[in-house]
Amino acid sequence: MTDQQQAERMRSGKGFIAALDQSGGSTPKALRLYGIDEGSYSSDAQMFDLIHQMRSRIITSPVFGGDRILAAILFEQTMDREISGKPSATFLWADKGVVPFLKIDKGVADADDDVQLMKPIAGLDDLLARAVQNGIFGTKERSVIGGPNAAGIAAIVDQQFDLAHRVLAHGLIPILEPEVTITIPDKARAEDLLRDVIAEHLDSVPADQQVMLKLSLPTVADHYAPLIEHPKVMRVVALSGGYSRDEADALLAKNTGLIASFSRALTEGLSVEQSDAEFDATLDQAIQSIYEASTSR
Repeated sequence: MTDQQQAERMRSGKGFIAALDQSGGSTPKALRLYGIDEGSYSSDAQMFDLIHQMRSRIITSPVFGGDRILAAILFEQTMDREISGKPSATFLWADKGVVPFLKIDKGVADADDDVQLMKPIAGLDDLLARAVQNGIFGTKERSVIGGPNAAGIAAIVDQQFDLAHRVLAHGLIPILEPEVTITIPDKARAEDLLRDVIAEHLDSVPADQQVMLKLSLPTVADHYAPLIEHPKVMRVVALSGGYSRDEADALLAKNTGLIASFSRALTEGLSVEQSDAEFDATLDQAIQSIYEASTSR
């Protein structure tokens, strides 16, 4: 059973989700933006040590807490490590009041029918069991839509819901993330198809269970309102998807009930060279702007 206090927080709390789940493919860019280039490390182990130091600095900052941040999405290695001497998920909830989620996908496959399905997730049930043992509340799983292709979008949503049912069977709440690439032609048409196919699949969610959705900021404001209002949906959150934080905040604020789950837009402006005071001030400004955009309507 998921923690009812955490579930209520995710259903109705004010705030947003911090996406701190950069994996092996996206970590070098995240570190580079933070001021650490590839020449600063010579192995994956060193790279992951550095990104954990960055994440720990964010999470332990006095400005990072449950007053504005509902949840955080962690990379698997982050779950397996400690922050301030405690398991990362334990520290998030016990010390910060922030609900822990875990990214479980292993990246996306090559494009087919204008979409990129998730790669197979080896050892999924073992990973989900470990997540439960570590106090994780839910999971996140990303795939990518690169065009308004009805067959491709149907396949991507089928896969997302198949995985969601396996996650639910472990007592965890899945965040389905079929990301629509923001630069594609006919993005609005892809979003029409995606919304309608998701709505059809929600009937397959058992009556006593819910899922969450993480979607690209829509071309048309309030496009996902029917999903936000659906009884099988705990929350709908938005990814920044390559927009700057200012752009993402402005688009998010136009959508009633949609909250942020930003990654790069959250860490924009943070640097390893900053003093703790400078770092905290920059992070505080980012958190406040995303919080305001997530709670403005």
